[in-house]
Amino acid sequence: MRDPRYDILFTPLKIGPVTAKNRFFQVPHCNGMGHAMPLAHAAMREIKAEGGWAVISTEECEIHPSSDLTPYVEARLWDDRDIPALALMCDKVHAHGALAAVELSHNGPTASNLYSREVLLAPSHQVSKYGYPSQARAMTRHDIREYRRWHREAALRGKRAGMDIVYVYAAHDLSLPMHFLQRRRNQRSDEYGGSLENRVRLLREVLADTRDAVGDTCAVALRFATDELLGPSGVELAEAQDIVGLLAELPDLWDVNLAAWYNDSVPSRFAAEGAQEPFIDFVKKTTSKPVVGVGRFTSPDTMVSQIRRGVLDMIGAARPSIADPFLPRKIEEGRIDDIRECIGCNICVSGDMTISPIRCTQNPTMGEEWRKGWHPERIQPRRTASRVLVVGGGPAGLEAARALGQRGYEVSLAEARRELGGRVTREARLPGLAEWARVRDWRVGQIGKLSNVSLYLDSVLSAQDVLDFGAEHVVLATGCHWRRDGFGRSNGLGIAELADHPRVFTPDDLLDGRMPSGRVVVFDDDGFYHASVAADLLRQQGCEVTYVTPEDSVAPWSVNTLDYRHIRKRMAKQGIEVIVSHNIADFTDTTLTLENGWDGLRHERPCDAIVMVTSRLPADALYQELLRREADWSDAGIQSLRCIGDAEAPGLIAHAIYAGHRYARELEEAPAGEVAFQRHFHTADADDLRRMPPP
Repeated sequence: MRDPRYDILFTPLKIGPVTAKNRFFQVPHCNGMGHAMPLAHAAMREIKAEGGWAVISTEECEIHPSSDLTPYVEARLWDDRDIPALALMCDKVHAHGALAAVELSHNGPTASNLYSREVLLAPSHQVSKYGYPSQARAMTRHDIREYRRWHREAALRGKRAGMDIVYVYAAHDLSLPMHFLQRRRNQRSDEYGGSLENRVRLLREVLADTRDAVGDTCAVALRFATDELLGPSGVELAEAQDIVGLLAELPDLWDVNLAAWYNDSVPSRFAAEGAQEPFIDFVKKTTSKPVVGVGRFTSPDTMVSQIRRGVLDMIGAARPSIADPFLPRKIEEGRIDDIRECIGCNICVSGDMTISPIRCTQNPTMGEEWRKGWHPERIQPRRTASRVLVVGGGPAGLEAARALGQRGYEVSLAEARRELGGRVTREARLPGLAEWARVRDWRVGQIGKLSNVSLYLDSVLSAQDVLDFGAEHVVLATGCHWRRDGFGRSNGLGIAELADHPRVFTPDDLLDGRMPSGRVVVFDDDGFYHASVAADLLRQQGCEVTYVTPEDSVAPWSVNTLDYRHIRKRMAKQGIEVIVSHNIADFTDTTLTLENGWDGLRHERPCDAIVMVTSRLPADALYQELLRREADWSDAGIQSLRCIGDAEAPGLIAHAIYAGHRYARELEEAPAGEVAFQRHFHTADADDLRRMPPP
């Protein structure tokens, strides 16, 4: 039964000509599937509608070939041929009583047009944003009229597809209406440039065009960034307040946030729940129209507070809706403890950034709804009464045990340490990563509700122990450990001199409380978050820290999770020296020799210790021993043995969770074939291939 404190979250809200059934709004978010994988995209959105979200939005939706975002895969409404894909999403969403919203977008100089080969458009002549060796040309008045026409026609296509809400997009530094607002992009001297009233003109016109085209049946939403955090060169809060004042009653809904994306979807390491409130709380005081905003909201108490204090009318979410598509329903049913809370790691963002289907650390079914038929709340029952032994209580082992228990198997989980969680527990103690403990906490909480899952701590098992246990199926999730010898991407033979050096440390040493002191070099050949977090920790411990990497930039993969800029700012604030494009050549006594990767020149620097963040080795000794004793399996009753997660191949926590979930889903199930998931096939493509002449 729902807690009456949360009743306000389930009151309907009128948005122009449509009504949302509750206050939960899945704001537009990218997903790496878009126009290329319409069946997978529709299935992913449908699950959220089933989970109780009142509004389900698309990602950015390109309106014209000159807004081509290739290689990124977003939605499209270039012409009528794009309608069926989005109509499919609308049908799926409407089946569960939710509203469908489309975010129309023309990204101007922040597009690429790599596929369409159209010339980029912008308010004024300027370079393209993302480093492509091309420039955008200044739009003429004719171009502006054409852009308005394209937007209007896309809105009409959205309406024909079945959309209930049509967005005008002026946020994230990714859309022409916002570019016209920005002084750094708009140096026009006509009626569209100069004064604020002139720079707002295009946005006002597009809002009016959209309302005129579809406002009889569709609500018109405006997504607007209130601050770019760039000072006078960007849209600032004071100017945003004036803009909202000028447009206050024109849209049916205000969707407000920060720009750019890395300031909007800040990783939890750098921002807490509700961090955007100081930048958006003025909007509701300025307009009578409903306001939605985001803040990685996972607590229903925080959500209620936002509404009661007049900050928001609707609780916007992208990442929390990914981590738990059933978040609204769980609040409504009084199952708060069952909410799979977002940890703010931004692995979901990396799907779009790497042009691949969306993934989630907490929710291994995200992106697999159509591909594999996985549902976040339902799982097929067990096939037999077999017993399963899970060795290792880290993320892979916990997820395997939880999902196996949900299927009905009798499960025993043995963990060698005195606490569950493995690397998650250990890493969550590092600076900024406390929320990552939710990965452990949710699974332990769910397992606690299952009488058929038993947990054994402080239980180191030998191969003979496993054979004697009597389980029909054994899965090993024994984790991994960091290498000390420097082996990694840049040192394929390792750095032999360092392997046994007493002043060489690894992240495992830091996690175990063995800390270096003095002048410490953190050597990053991993490229993600581990080294920068280690540097942060050591700086807090009073060390003089230098970050060294063979790469040409700091933590290059962190660009995919929007960490990069925040990492650099944190390092600068802490006074951590950064040296890129250098490898370790030698380390003797208190002297470290570095070699420039480009000119081969070497230089020495004083150094008391090195923390090597390079690569990891699976902790698979138990697995290898059991493989050697395969002849004994039959007598022990063992029907299958698997090694999963970091114990198979070290990776992200998301990989470990997925591995555990996949093992549980597939145990005793018939193989799905050589390709174990559905793929999109396009008949037109097949016809074209058949018409090709033989080689």
